[in-house]
Amino acid sequence: MRHHLGSLMRRTAVGVISLSAVSVLSAVSAVSATGGAAAAPHAREAREAGTIAFTQRYRALQHGGVVRAANAAISCRPAATAAKVSCLAARSGKAAANGDFDMIYTDVDRDPNTYNSSSAEVRLPAGARVTYARLYWGGNLRVGERKSAKGSDRVLLRESGGKYKAVLADTLVGHRVGGGVDAYQASADVTRLVRASGRGSYTVGQLNVAKGRSAAGAWGGWTLVVAYEKASEPLRRIALWDGFDSFDARHRAHTVHLAGLRVAAGAAGRVGMVAYNGDRGVTGDALSVSSALRVRPVPLGNAANPADDVLNSSISEPGRAQPRRVPAYANTLGYDSDVFALGRGTGQRGPGLDLRMTSRRDTAWIGVLFAAVDAKP
Repeated sequence: MRHHLGSLMRRTAVGVISLSAVSVLSAVSAVSATGGAAAAPHAREAREAGTIAFTQRYRALQHGGVVRAANAAISCRPAATAAKVSCLAARSGKAAANGDFDMIYTDVDRDPNTYNSSSAEVRLPAGARVTYARLYWGGNLRVGERKSAKGSDRVLLRESGGKYKAVLADTLVGHRVGGGVDAYQASADVTRLVRASGRGSYTVGQLNVAKGRSAAGAWGGWTLVVAYEKASEPLRRIALWDGFDSFDARHRAHTVHLAGLRVAAGAAGRVGMVAYNGDRGVTGDALSVSSALRVRPVPLGNAANPADDVLNSSISEPGRAQPRRVPAYANTLGYDSDVFALGRGTGQRGPGLDLRMTSRRDTAWIGVLFAAVDAKP
């Protein structure tokens, strides 16, 4: 959606309601004091909240790293043209916003029982062992059509060659209504499934998202974050954080302190994020990293994400060979799942790193942060 909608945003939290939201695959939620993950709450403890502070979901010190698969659940209608940009040109990477188009579901699974689906590759190294995997999904429920929030706590997940399995959210669900938008993010621990299935393509279906056209725009997608260990890889600090909050005209920046995530001088790593409703070509949004001992933050970016437009509706990571996606649209029209390299000049002493996210013009939501950094130079 265009930046002028920021003035319409109301920071209105929805009422807290009960959810029957325990993952049918496995149950993991808050991080324990000693690392790893602790048991999920009972279903009756699961709730919705308009804002969720970022907290650490998982951490580990191990030889290995983090990979992720991601895709959008909705795109523009192929025959549509808006602001002199056709839908096909937008899908190919031209600057365009989701609010410019009539948006329809992506559906790649040829299953008549699902109305949306998309797939992406989990590119695990050969011989790696999965130590943790979490699926995140979210979208806008109010566009040309209006969807009920009742189905937001569940999706279908299928590994390559497998059958769909129902996945239910096992933790607090972010959900906020305001400014013509009904936005949410949910997640669930899927470690058992991904550990058993390993590398390959994963498909997510029945993600609750509204289609149509409105000034706010339709958007939605999913990201599967996977931590792994492999003895031949460097010793790394691996961590995953999640929350739910927006950038708008009043709140243009968020800083998340990644406690315990030291990047020693001369070491390197990667940082990833998931965000919703960023527009390609609307500059003024940035992601930077710093520590308490560094005065000037270091801006992050990559070939697909200019440093002043990181919320540009892209799914990317360092390197020329990107994980396979179906569909593989360059402009995802409102969904960002990006990985950025931490250069060797980023490292510094201190109790952890700070990630600062700024959006001066886009109205957007931030939901997930993850990192894998070398424990030694």
